[in-house]
Amino acid sequence: MYLINQIEHWLIEVLYYGLLIFRAWALIDCLTRKAPAFPAAGKLTKPTWLLFTALSLAIGYFVRDVTNLIAYITIIVTSVYLADVRPAVREISGPSRW
Repeated sequence: MYLINQIEHWLIEVLYYGLLIFRAWALIDCLTRKAPAFPAAGKLTKPTWLLFTALSLAIGYFVRDVTNLIAYITIIVTSVYLADVRPAVREISGPSRW
């Protein structure tokens, strides 16, 4: 039983830090995009997406349980940015400034 608990603990830890990196990637990517490209792509404004991704990262940092509903919501917000907004903005603005 102890071994199973340890495996579960380390799996949750790996998922927690992996999701933190995932959320940080979305925030950093949003910071590097040009503001006019967001409305031009038909998406919400850059400050709005910065707020969403920053809150996602902050909440994800403090909610250590990755199976929590709030953690799922932050994962969904980050996934929407990276899967929908990022490609559209990238198509308009080109590669990142960095």
